[in-house]
Amino acid sequence: MKRFKTVEDYIESSGEWTEILTQLRKILLASELEETIKWGAPAYTYEGKTLIGLGAFKNFVSIWFHQGVFLKDEAGILLNAQEGITKALRQWRVEKGDIIDENLLKTYIFETIENHEVGMQIKPQKKPLVIPPELQLLLDGDQTLNNSFESLSLTKKREFAEYISQAKRASTKTNRLEKIRPMIIQGIGLNDKYRK
Repeated sequence: MKRFKTVEDYIESSGEWTEILTQLRKILLASELEETIKWGAPAYTYEGKTLIGLGAFKNFVSIWFHQGVFLKDEAGILLNAQEGITKALRQWRVEKGDIIDENLLKTYIFETIENHEVGMQIKPQKKPLVIPPELQLLLDGDQTLNNSFESLSLTKKREFAEYISQAKRASTKTNRLEKIRPMIIQGIGLNDKYRK
């Protein structure tokens, strides 16, 4: 996935979605929100907090409301893109041929800002770190590796643990353990290449 440094670059590279993204951007910029790039895509913040994001996909453009669960959504337009997983994030999809209701979008934007001002938010729950047995065995057998692992941030530890846990076959787990061993020793996180 390409990472963009400016909103203009993101929009210009969005092919058939350029016009819709430009229209959405204009509406968002007319509000009190500040524009930036986060996670390689346009994001709109208020008081330093990301409230809304834009994303172009193959079949639609998405307007992400980071605390969208609190929006009244009387139009019934918002989706939970990952039912059962996503708690706060809600998505408004714009597909080919859709006409954007500018007034409705402004209502959602202003309500998002108001909700933020009164402190309505679901904070992400911190998951406990669960080390899979295969990784624990490797750590127990190598003090250098264990020391390096312990010096990693909780996020990096969790990424490595989940990477091993998600493998279904024993051979896949073994291959993954071999892959991450030098990364752990060097202090390199599994997803560092995706971070700024």
